Amino acid sequence: MISKGGATALRVMTYNIRYDTTADGQNQWSNRKANVFQLIKDRTPDLLGIQEALARQMTDLQTALPNYRHYGVGRDDGNTRGEYSAIFYRADRFDLLKSGTFWLSPTPTIVGSKGWDAAITRICSWIQIRDKRTQQVLYHFNTHYDHKGENARLQSSHLILNQIKTIAGTTTPVIFTGDLNATPNSDPYRTIITNTAFKDSYSTSEIPHCGPNGTFSTFDVSNKMGDRIDYIFSTSHFKVLQHGALTDSNDGFYPSDHIPVLAEVIIKTDTSG
Repeated sequence: MISKGGATALRVMTYNIRYDTTADGQNQWSNRKANVFQLIKDRTPDLLGIQEALARQMTDLQTALPNYRHYGVGRDDGNTRGEYSAIFYRADRFDLLKSGTFWLSPTPTIVGSKGWDAAITRICSWIQIRDKRTQQVLYHFNTHYDHKGENARLQSSHLILNQIKTIAGTTTPVIFTGDLNATPNSDPYRTIITNTAFKDSYSTSEIPHCGPNGTFSTFDVSNKMGDRIDYIFSTSHFKVLQHGALTDSNDGFYPSDHIPVLAEVIIKTDTSG
């Protein structure tokens, strides 16, 4: 993907990096993290939503990406325990104004709360930032829906839309990224794009989507690509210039069991359409 929008364009990535577990054998984090780092460095996102990172992986990412800063908390205790849905942002491009996390449950302010039929605790983290180049203020929300709870995924979409309206209002540009564990024909997905401010960058890109449609890959490149479950949504303030799913691999293996999604967007000067 080559930049089309000049200095004011934003490169946004969402990437489920797979949590660090010995069960992955040769694909454990210690054996593939350098490839994750290199992929991110090569694609130079301005904003990066990460899913599944544990605290030690967050430390590794921050060390490997010194040009970035990040916000995120562990979902289990609101501190360092459990997986993060963190956001990395380029320190030379953005000033962090505010940040926060809410839990995907009927009690979103209660740390560690689990919602509906979810198998495990889930969160959404967000940042409010100012672009140093343009002085434009924008928000980025990032999440990871439950992998088992069908109702939890649907209710998570409703909750996040309401929370975004409460936190960001309706006049400020918002990027929303994440692994929804849901396909484009699902109710959680349709809830986000139907009669709301959000559109799927995949569908609205001026240049047609590049790469496979699926994003759940497994590690082995010889396996069939799975469903599209990782997304970059944006409000109508943005024009999507291009969108792609990245198949970078090393010796027959992807750096994670998901492939990252990257979109280049620009804030419209006229937001009426």
